[in-house]
Amino acid sequence: MTSKRPVALVTGASSGIGFSIAKHLYRHGFTVYAGARRVYQMGGLEALGIHTTYLDVTDTDNIQTVVKQIAADEGRLDVLVNNAGYGVFGAIEEVPLEKAHQQFDVNVFGVTEMSKAVLPIMRQQQDGRIINISSLDGKIANPLGGWYVGSKFAIEGISDAMRLELADFGIKVIVIEPGDIKSDWAKISAEQLADVAGDGPYQELSAEAGAFFKTISEFGSEPSVIARKVTFAATVRRPRARYAVGGGAPVGAFARRVLPDSAMDFLLRQSGKLALKYQNNKTDPDNPDFDDASEVDE
Repeated sequence: MTSKRPVALVTGASSGIGFSIAKHLYRHGFTVYAGARRVYQMGGLEALGIHTTYLDVTDTDNIQTVVKQIAADEGRLDVLVNNAGYGVFGAIEEVPLEKAHQQFDVNVFGVTEMSKAVLPIMRQQQDGRIINISSLDGKIANPLGGWYVGSKFAIEGISDAMRLELADFGIKVIVIEPGDIKSDWAKISAEQLADVAGDGPYQELSAEAGAFFKTISEFGSEPSVIARKVTFAATVRRPRARYAVGGGAPVGAFARRVLPDSAMDFLLRQSGKLALKYQNNKTDPDNPDFDDASEVDE
């Protein structure tokens, strides 16, 4: 039986951007399958009528099982949103190679395995869209983010190659490049940096990068901004190859195109220093804006 509604599969849908994407697609007429390892966190999606399923993008057998079940239940699959991913942070010198492999297993090979699983269905339909959630870090390298940045640079190139390979089959490949987004991701990344750097040679740089992540969590865009752009890319007749969206993304992408490397290096280093100064000022009792949490009205 073929579903009358377009069918979408969203990976990494247990929280943050993926959770928001699944809801937004559902509310705009899609039958949505939301996949993640932490199925217990997707009760809110299930309550809306979204299908939730265990999905580990590093497990090829699990991927094939999920995709085949969707095809059997719906008779079609129109949109794949490759959102599952995470960040490994720390200096290239200090991050263990095992963690680097894990980063690429999820962020790169997870995307390609998911795409390979759905392509036979989409080729048979002569229609479909693969939307890869990259990052502004897929265009701009940040200090202490080499492995994460490398994975996103890879997604940019792989997406471009797939777009050319699949054009004759009516399948469109779109890249979404989020900028600064409010989420627990920034807090977790900051804590990870501090753990990796310890009191080693990159301690000062780690403090700056950690402060930058904390600042992002305060001033970044809401995940719904990305969800709206994904829904647009999934439904517009002629989507662009890529969309930079969210806090600072359009400006950052433009700066990367027009500024020389030396200018970008300066801006990136200064952003960390300014973020550290900002965060330190927030906890300075001499700062008039300081808020002492210990002073609570009785």
